[in-house]
Amino acid sequence: MPLLHREKKICLGVDPFWSRLAMFATQDFALNNFFRRRIVIGEENLPLSGSVVLAPTHRSRWDALMLTMAAGRRITNRDCRYMVTRSEMRGLQGWFLNRLGCFPIDQGRPSLTTLRYAVDLLISSQQLVVFPEGKINRLGERVKLKKGLIRLAQLASNKGLEIKIVPVGLAYSDSVPKFSGSASICFSKPIIISRDFKQSTNEFNIELSKSMRSAEQSALLAVGRR
Repeated sequence: MPLLHREKKICLGVDPFWSRLAMFATQDFALNNFFRRRIVIGEENLPLSGSVVLAPTHRSRWDALMLTMAAGRRITNRDCRYMVTRSEMRGLQGWFLNRLGCFPIDQGRPSLTTLRYAVDLLISSQQLVVFPEGKINRLGERVKLKKGLIRLAQLASNKGLEIKIVPVGLAYSDSVPKFSGSASICFSKPIIISRDFKQSTNEFNIELSKSMRSAEQSALLAVGRR
């Protein structure tokens, strides 16, 4: 099924007008005026081509803005396509997200239609963002990662794709980000998923979790925390 045909069943895609407006509102205005410093670490680990999934820690609602600043169109020449919870696609927020390329997923039981759409995006060399922790985990407590990401990667690799999964750590100078504080994002080396990938879901999630936490430690040190 062609990407655009499947997309009509899932979301509205990326609207050029709202996308440009969102970049100005979030990157040029909100981030610049709220945070005193915005630190990016490990830019060399961010692939600029191919099928990429960013797998960040989730500590604040600012995370998505930081990710788009550090890995969005202005940096990689492609949008961050976020997989979000169904609750986030409701109301006024959902109206905007629907026009910025975001699409919903049931974390407990991701539908095959949604996963196939995500695979279609990867086939077309777009950049997905999946929060493996599933929700904001403000204190960074150890949680069991969701299985959706590895399922997605396995489906894509079965299509002959090589998927680069980039563990990402985010940190702020305060656990609840404060005005004039600092924010940091760190990209780790990608985990490569290909057709001959042999790890079990549990093994993959352990490796991913370690890489995400290592990236987060680097981000925490950059903002003066441990």
